[in-house]
Amino acid sequence: MLDRCLRPLEMCFGGGGDDETLLWDTDLKPHASGNYSIAVVQANSSLEDQAQVFTSPSATFVGVYDGHGGPQASRFITNHLFSFVRKYTAEEGGLSEEGIKKAFESTEEEFLRFVKQSWIARPQMASVGSCCLLGAISKNVLYVANLGDSRAVLGREALEGEVNCGGVVAERLSTDHNVGVEEVRKEVEALHPDDAHIVVCIRGVWRIKGIIQVSRSIGDAYLKKPNFDTNPLFQQIVYPVYLKRPVMTAEPSIVTRKLKANDLFLIFASDGLWENLTDEEVVQIISKSPRIVSPHQTTLLK
Repeated sequence: MLDRCLRPLEMCFGGGGDDETLLWDTDLKPHASGNYSIAVVQANSSLEDQAQVFTSPSATFVGVYDGHGGPQASRFITNHLFSFVRKYTAEEGGLSEEGIKKAFESTEEEFLRFVKQSWIARPQMASVGSCCLLGAISKNVLYVANLGDSRAVLGREALEGEVNCGGVVAERLSTDHNVGVEEVRKEVEALHPDDAHIVVCIRGVWRIKGIIQVSRSIGDAYLKKPNFDTNPLFQQIVYPVYLKRPVMTAEPSIVTRKLKANDLFLIFASDGLWENLTDEEVVQIISKSPRIVSPHQTTLLK
């Protein structure tokens, strides 16, 4: 099992093995603060996920969008999120947490508008959603914003006396919005004190209303807007929830961090990686990669 988990990573970072599970990858390419590479491993028969990188002389944007219920939400984010980030960056005279938050809000609003326009003919659209992880670097400042359980992890040189493996430390920069995490589960329960079954455990897995593990996303309209749950055709596809209030949000967690000389590389990846390997294991694999790792390298895994 361990071999099956590691093989995709070996292929991404120069190891041997059959490349049938590797959907596509890129070699090292330059960006404003260093280099980046991308690797996509398809785990399901239908690819619902998207990943993208935008580079310019002044900024670098990285996006990982882990879709569920269909590919429409992740594709929509791919086509709109970066544009909104650039729009609000221009309006505010620079990249900021507020501008990133507005970009997420606009992406959510536009996607829900798209769902509303199409759900009569395609009621299943109300159940399509996506986790959304954004990384942005400008003026040597890193912004990480996320919805859901994709994750951003920094690999940096260990400080004197700091516990480490091979001189490198893994520092998590994002929050997993997954009710499998006790803190997140309590957060959701506190928002719905009148619903004893807001979070339930089914076959060892915690889910909101027994349906979904993540508490924040783009899309999932029927878990945010009660009117989407009333379409008779939709009720034939998904068991009706009959919400009193939204049980999910699209408000991102945002972390801002000034990059330092001992920061080595960044990893942005969906939960498909983190369910099989710890932050420390992934950082060790990359730090021992035969590729030359330059300062502030951004590595995007999927």
